[in-house]
Amino acid sequence: MTARTAFRVADLPQRKATPFELRPDSATCAALAAELGVSGLSKVRFIGQIAPNGPRDWQLDGELGATVVQPCVVTLEPVTTRIDTEVVRHFIADMEDPDGAEVEMPDDETSEPLGPEIDPAVVLAEALALALPLYPRKDGAALGEAVFAAPGVDPLRDTDLKPFAGLAELRNKMTPDS
Repeated sequence: MTARTAFRVADLPQRKATPFELRPDSATCAALAAELGVSGLSKVRFIGQIAPNGPRDWQLDGELGATVVQPCVVTLEPVTTRIDTEVVRHFIADMEDPDGAEVEMPDDETSEPLGPEIDPAVVLAEALALALPLYPRKDGAALGEAVFAAPGVDPLRDTDLKPFAGLAELRNKMTPDS
C-alpha cells in the first residue's frame, strides 16, 4: 500500500458510497507481517465501500482476505491459515467530547471517532490483527507430558496424582459398615 489510501471526509460524496480496493504488494505485506509478528503474509485483499450513515457519520463495509503463516505454538513449525472476514466500522462524528473530557466507549466495538480522514489501510491492519489465530497449531501437534525430577528420584506424573482418590478413601472411612 505504498500509494496513499486515506480518504478525506470532506471530499467524500454525501449521497453515494465510495468504493475502495486494496491489494498490498509483497514489500507492504512483509512490513505488515513484521508489524503483526507473523512469519508471512500473502494474498491480502480488502475490498469495500465507505458510505454516509446519517447526516455526519460514515460507515465502512468491506471483505478482508489474507493468507497468514505463523509458528505453531507446540512445534514452532509454520502453520498456514486463510482468513476471510467481513469488516464493518462506524465513524461517529460526535464521539469525542469537545471539552477534551474522557468519553465512555460505546458497547459497539465497531464504532470509532470520525477524524478528518478514513483510511481503509489502517482498518485492514486492525481487522487482520483481530482475526489472527491466537494459538495456531499444526495438525497432529500435541503437548507432551513434562516430567521433572532430581537424579535418582521417581518423577511425579499427572496420572500419579489422582486428586479424587483420597476423597473416596476418606468417604469410605467415614461411612459406617453396613
